[in-house]
Amino acid sequence: MDLAGQHILVIGMGATGVATASFLGARGARVSVTDEKPSASRGPAYGDLLDKAWLLEAAYDESALAGVDRVVPSPGIAPHHPLLLAACRRGVPIMGEIELAFRHIRAPILAVTGTNGKTTTTTLLGQILARAGKKVFVGGNIGTPLIAYAAGAQEEDVVVAEISSFQLQWIETFRPSAAALLNITCDHINYHGSFDEYRRVKARIFENMEQTDLAILNADDPAQTALVTDRACRQAYFSTTREVSSGLFVAGPEIVSRLAGFPEERYPLSMIPIPGLHNAENVMAAIAAARFAGCAPETIEAAVRDFRGLPHRIEFVGEKNGVRYYDDSKGTNVDAVVRALATFSRPVVLLLGGRDKDGDFQTLRPRLKKQARAVVYFGEARERIASLIGDAAPAAVSAPTMREGVMLAAGIAQSGDVVLLSPGCASFDEFSNYKHRGDVFQQIVGDL
Repeated sequence: MDLAGQHILVIGMGATGVATASFLGARGARVSVTDEKPSASRGPAYGDLLDKAWLLEAAYDESALAGVDRVVPSPGIAPHHPLLLAACRRGVPIMGEIELAFRHIRAPILAVTGTNGKTTTTTLLGQILARAGKKVFVGGNIGTPLIAYAAGAQEEDVVVAEISSFQLQWIETFRPSAAALLNITCDHINYHGSFDEYRRVKARIFENMEQTDLAILNADDPAQTALVTDRACRQAYFSTTREVSSGLFVAGPEIVSRLAGFPEERYPLSMIPIPGLHNAENVMAAIAAARFAGCAPETIEAAVRDFRGLPHRIEFVGEKNGVRYYDDSKGTNVDAVVRALATFSRPVVLLLGGRDKDGDFQTLRPRLKKQARAVVYFGEARERIASLIGDAAPAAVSAPTMREGVMLAAGIAQSGDVVLLSPGCASFDEFSNYKHRGDVFQQIVGDL
């Protein structure tokens, strides 16, 4: 793709936007940039761009579109953003960052998407490939943006990319060699407008696949059953509840693999050191992609055994007076809360709250009735969540901040209980991101 001489507008000057602008400028484009934040507060990486002759700073309004040949929005810019709507009205093409990166990446891409489990599966797959002796880049929606990798030397054998629905919104030719769709549950409705649209965008990861490519799907997820029936690519399914003819499934104490082109293989479930049946799903998806990429079964098993999970994903923080505290700050949607609760057999005091993403919290009611000692609502969304859950838990209290919520939870919990931060919401009412929220939670628990 020849970018020289094009005038391109980049919207959003976070890490991905800055990397995109730098990539475009290095390839001869004239780059206009705009962001809702004033220039002085966009960070040092943005400051490094300001001395570039190809950079133009534009106002954060429709005037930024004057004379541009193309728009590249950062992933967090929703499709109904006024600048994108204006670009559509004017007939200005919109290209996403991963589409731009894909057109300049030489290595095959193994992609992972889904509502939950993306980061765990992507990280694990990268570790399996590295253990197999492959040079691997892991990034995308986590760590280094794909566009920043595309700008570099590209010496790796394979790219493992976490891909979000935000990134899939504007693809055109993006085509991973293998792609896993872990699950689709209600999330990001405020971004996509409806669950049907969110599901449609998620399915786009398979849109350009060909006969040599592999789609990996969850056989237990009803939303996925018809997603690739009309695709030319190969398909593999995984299931924790039933046998599948092509793919992987849990059978007693084992994972059975029946992937096309390979003999039947068996892996012990006990090799998975991180708790929860949902992590068996993540591991099966990673196995399918790793075998597709040529990794041996013994290498896969060894890498899985050594995998210790991710920070802020059902992470054990400590124990105080017989109460165990867990940090699931990365659980930013309702399905993640369900999966976190399912990990425990002990009574749970659950911390829910933050900035609302229009989650369907009513679906938590049956599990809370069965499992929760109490629910502590905190943050901006506390009143709405409480109105949806009602009297599902034996006890419920509310606090304006997470810190106050943790103190209330510590007072309610009894010896043998779990206090679980699995907020089901974004963190931006109090914190810069879910990592910041999790770090503060761990500090509060440490001070108890």
